[in-house]
Amino acid sequence: MLSTQSADIVRATLPVVGAHLDEITSRFYSTMFSERPELLDGLFNRGNQANGEQRRALAGSIAGFASALLANPDERPDALLARIAHKHAAVAVTDDQYVIVHKYLFGAIADVLGDAATPEVIAAWDEVYWLMGGALIALEARLYAEKNADNGRTWREWTIVDRREETPDVFSLVLRPSDGGPLPEARPGQYVSVLHRMPDGIRQIRQYSISGGDEHTRRITIKRVRGTEHTPEGEMSALLYATAKAGDTLTVSAPFGDVVLTDSDRPLVFATAGIGCTPIVGMLNYLAATGATRRILALHADRSRAEHALWQETSTLIARLPHAQYVVWYEEGDGGLPGQMDLTGLEIPADAEVYLCGPLPFMREIRAQFLAAGVPAKDIHYEVFGPDLWLPAD
Repeated sequence: MLSTQSADIVRATLPVVGAHLDEITSRFYSTMFSERPELLDGLFNRGNQANGEQRRALAGSIAGFASALLANPDERPDALLARIAHKHAAVAVTDDQYVIVHKYLFGAIADVLGDAATPEVIAAWDEVYWLMGGALIALEARLYAEKNADNGRTWREWTIVDRREETPDVFSLVLRPSDGGPLPEARPGQYVSVLHRMPDGIRQIRQYSISGGDEHTRRITIKRVRGTEHTPEGEMSALLYATAKAGDTLTVSAPFGDVVLTDSDRPLVFATAGIGCTPIVGMLNYLAATGATRRILALHADRSRAEHALWQETSTLIARLPHAQYVVWYEEGDGGLPGQMDLTGLEIPADAEVYLCGPLPFMREIRAQFLAAGVPAKDIHYEVFGPDLWLPAD
């Protein structure tokens, strides 16, 4: 895939480029948004820009893709590309935006590396960029075609038909297409994007897992992110918590996401924490509705029963599944096992497929426990809310 000459240059320069990637991506975003501020309106998440997560995710994906090309020159890193493509399609990235990103990214590379950014070095990394960009454009085109959309035109108006309070900070919105048309196809575990105008007039996008629904509606479940001394309040979640009500309309994308339930008879293990339960509840709804007989071990950790969103529904779904078991941990110990999730003493079904969702530190820890229990890495799937900072290490 990567020419021999470019591969030699990329291999030689990867350490210096990697060492400066944070500075390069910081310069890239700063310059691009300074000259193209309209990109912050309805495309880039300014919360992730402020906390640096988007910058770190971009740096990690570039380094990860380049390293994969060098390690396996005849293979394309499809797992990395698929995750990025779904994230891009969910926010309606278009082909022309790859040209814009290229301009500012390579301007930042030249500025930061200075004399080290020779024409040969720039040409080699340009080849890396367009191998990655071209593959993503093709994957995203396929995703859009599956949704009968043209280059990102997946947005649609939906009406809130019900709002349900799940916990003091978690609420569900039941949505129906405002045009009365059919629901777009969704696979269990996928998410949708919500495009909403903020009080200052700028539109922002956030992703929410599909936690349930029926033949006419879809349900998303949202946790209000409270601000702390060190972190800001969640911009979208706080606004929807305060204002969203039945009768309102929301602009919502088609469903996307590559972490979906497989069609097989293999046992399933779900391990979630906090609001990470939402895609798994969507999967459990599907399994119960289709009369699944797979062996299921559902594990969840939370602060307390009062803060455990959808726990009653989850318990009911587990009871409907003939070979399902539900184990919960609560830090406050009220109604579940005390403390944090611990696989010690649990029987992990042989040949199980494992799905993780929750805060990144939780997923790192519990993934390590599954690996220690003998579950192959290829059978452990995970979903991340926001930029995937874990991709390079996966």
